[in-house]
Amino acid sequence: MTQLDILIMAAGKGTRMKSRIPKVLQRLAGRPLLHHVLDQAAHLQARSAIVITGHGAAEVEAATAGAASAGRTFELEFVRQEPQLGTGHAVQQAVPHLRDGGTVVVLSGDVPLTHADTLRSLVAASAGGQLALLTVTLPDPTGYGRIVRDTHDQVQGIVEHKDATEAQRAITEVYSGIMAVPARLLRGWLARLTNHNAQGEYYLTDIVAMAVADGVPVSAHRITDALQVAGVNSPMQLAELERAHQLRQARALMEQGVRLADPARFDLRDDARTGVRGELVCGQDVEIDVNCVFTGRVELGEGVQIGANCCIANARIAAGAVIHPFTHIDGEKLGATVGERALIGPFARLRPGAQLGREVHIGNFVEVKNSTLADGAKANHLAYLGDATVGERVNYGAGSITANYDGANKHRTVIEADAHIGSNCVLVAPVTIGAGGTVGGGSTIAKSVPPGALSVARGKQIIKENWQRPAKLPKG
Repeated sequence: MTQLDILIMAAGKGTRMKSRIPKVLQRLAGRPLLHHVLDQAAHLQARSAIVITGHGAAEVEAATAGAASAGRTFELEFVRQEPQLGTGHAVQQAVPHLRDGGTVVVLSGDVPLTHADTLRSLVAASAGGQLALLTVTLPDPTGYGRIVRDTHDQVQGIVEHKDATEAQRAITEVYSGIMAVPARLLRGWLARLTNHNAQGEYYLTDIVAMAVADGVPVSAHRITDALQVAGVNSPMQLAELERAHQLRQARALMEQGVRLADPARFDLRDDARTGVRGELVCGQDVEIDVNCVFTGRVELGEGVQIGANCCIANARIAAGAVIHPFTHIDGEKLGATVGERALIGPFARLRPGAQLGREVHIGNFVEVKNSTLADGAKANHLAYLGDATVGERVNYGAGSITANYDGANKHRTVIEADAHIGSNCVLVAPVTIGAGGTVGGGSTIAKSVPPGALSVARGKQIIKENWQRPAKLPKG
C-alpha cells in the first residue's frame, strides 16, 4: 500500500464566525473542528499529518499539538501560510515537508464529519498514480467549485464560483475541497500555479486542468451524503452541523435498541477538561428522556432510566437505576458510580468520586462529592456529603452536612452501618458515627459517637409563655 500523508488546510480567519477564537478551534460535540479532521490521520494509518496554519497560528498549533500527543501513531507537523493567498498557495507552503513515493490527502480543517471509509475509497480511486477528487451533488451549489466534464463524462477541470459562466454555475456537482494525489505529481503542478483569476489567488483546483493536459487520469469519487463535506463558516452553520452530528449519533444508539424520547434533543460530547472522547455505552432497554447531555465516557446498564434535562459526564450507572429529571452527575477524572436500582434526583448533584452502592437513594438538592455510600443508604433531601464513608442502610437527614474542610485541609467523615443522622446536623470532620448510632436533629457533632449511642449537641429549648413581640414606636 502507498504511504499516506494528510495535509490539512487550517489557515483561514473565519470572519463570519465573529469570534476571537480561530475558526478551526470552534467546537463541535465538545471538540475543536480541527481535531475531528485530524482524527482521519489515525483512521487512515497515515505516516504524517501536516497542518497549514495562518490566522491565530500559535493558538491553533498549541491546541492541536497538545490534543494530538496522546496515543498518536503519525508524525505531526505545522507550516504557516502568511499571508493567505489562496488554497494553492497554502499547499505550496507544505511542499518542503512532502515525501516522495506517497499519496497526499488534502482535507479542510473546518470540514469535520467526513467518514474514514469515504477517504479510503478516495485513496483507492487515486491508485497511487491518479488525481482523485471527492465530489457531491448539491441542490444549491453556490460558492463551490463546479466539476466540469466533457461529452464523455470525463473530468476536465474545476471552475470556482466567482470565475464560472452562467452555464457552469448551473452545474450541481461540486468539489468538496478534499482530494488524493501522488506527491510526485503534486509538486510539479504546484510550481505551475498562477493567480490569473477573479480573486487574484492561487487556486489548488487549477491542478485538475494541469493533470488533464499532462494525460494523468482524474477520477471523481461522488458521494450523496452532503453532511460529510459540509464546512463551517458561521455560527448558524456550526449549530446546524452540531444538530446533524448529534442526530447521527442518536440514530446509531436507537439502532442498538436505546429508547430516545426525541432524537432531536440529545447530545453526546467529548470532555474538553479531561480529553475523554464522547462515548455512550448502553445495555438493553435503556430509556433516555429529552434534553439530556452526555459528556466523556458514560455507561448505562440494562434498564436504566434517565429523566429529562440531565447532564451526565464520566460516570457508570448500573442496571435498573433511575436518574430523575434535572440531575447533574460529573465524574471528571475520578469518575462517578451509581449502583443497581439506585434512585437519584430530581435536582441531585453527584461530583467526582461519588461511589453509590445498590439501592442508594439520593434525593432532591442533595450533593455528594468524593464519598462512598454503601447499599441501601439514603439522603433524600437538602443535604451535603463530602469526603465521607457511609455504611449500609444509613439514613441521612434533611439539611445535614459534613463539614469536611477546616480552611486548609480536607478531612473524612465515617458513618457506620445503620446509623441515623437527624435533620439539620453538622458533622465536623474528622469524626466517626458508630454503627447503629443516632445523632439528634439540629446537632453539631465534633466528637466521634460510639456504636449504638445517641448524641445530641444543641442549645436548651426555652419557652416564654404569653410573650409579646416588640411593637413599632408611633411616628412623630
